[in-house]
Amino acid sequence: MKTISTTEARKKIGILIGFINETNGIIAIGRRDKPEAILMKYPSTYDKSFSDVANINAFSGSFDFLKNEPEIYTANDLKKKNV
Repeated sequence: MKTISTTEARKKIGILIGFINETNGIIAIGRRDKPEAILMKYPSTYDKSFSDVANINAFSGSFDFLKNEPEIYTANDLKKKNV
């Protein structure tokens, strides 16, 4: 991930947003090559009933590997209290 300065980000915000929209990339913005914030595409499937972190994780594909995993619990297992 590329880190750019806050000064450069202010000057090129339009270009950066265009880059993010075209590539789905992420750009870090910071000072002295230390990232302080990230610029990324807004999730197209944002759901207000979930937290921002949950929405970003769902959009990022971080858990896509679970789609190929077998189901090991039934609905009854999930409803059972174990405490």
